[in-house]
Amino acid sequence: MEKTVETAPERYGKLWGVGVGPGDPELLTLKAVRVLRQADVVMLPDAGGQEKTALNIVQEYIDGKPLSFVKMPMVRDKAVMEEAHEQAAREICALLDQGKQVAFLTLGDPAIYSTYMYLHEKVLDWGYPVEVVPGVPSFCAAAARLNRSLCLGREPLLVIPASHDSQALLDVPANKVFMKAGRSILELQQTLADRGQLEGASMVENCGMPNERVYPRFADLKEPSGYFSLVIAKRGNAGR
Repeated sequence: MEKTVETAPERYGKLWGVGVGPGDPELLTLKAVRVLRQADVVMLPDAGGQEKTALNIVQEYIDGKPLSFVKMPMVRDKAVMEEAHEQAAREICALLDQGKQVAFLTLGDPAIYSTYMYLHEKVLDWGYPVEVVPGVPSFCAAAARLNRSLCLGREPLLVIPASHDSQALLDVPANKVFMKAGRSILELQQTLADRGQLEGASMVENCGMPNERVYPRFADLKEPSGYFSLVIAKRGNAGR
């Protein structure tokens, strides 16, 4: 791609990275709804057979619109990921060259551990118009579901992806959010117990979805959970 931001003609379409929130369709923003209704094409990642959660959230607003699924393999091989991102960005740009308005769906907020931002940066670098539509982050929705705060006063908040080697971060003096912890949820539970941090921890699985499960006491979880499991561990007792 040779285009630059300065030279991109106005005839090109625009890419919108639309945050659709964690699962409850009522948490879609008014702007997200407007963009979805105006979009010519709705795109979303295809991770290989996983339930299209984002599509279920927005179904009411995209009825009849063309859908485009882009391959996003769930691997850690950087070369494979880069190739997938490159191909997806080119597919997007082919639509923008036709003057299409493209809405790319992403769960939660696009700026928080989102695959979309890799595509966003490429399309932006290639000179096409892009815009991010913020969404409700999963940990904000989970805190609301638990009727508790994430941080008060001068309390810091640390957000940790489950795929990260979090051992060095567990002793940081902060309230903590562990995102997408499903695969290692019981291991995380034991680790927090070993550090005396389990009593102030809560968990929400599939927040805002029909199969939601809420554990005000993370210690009460006795079985493995799904991919969209989020743990909030607050300093001190029981986490008000």
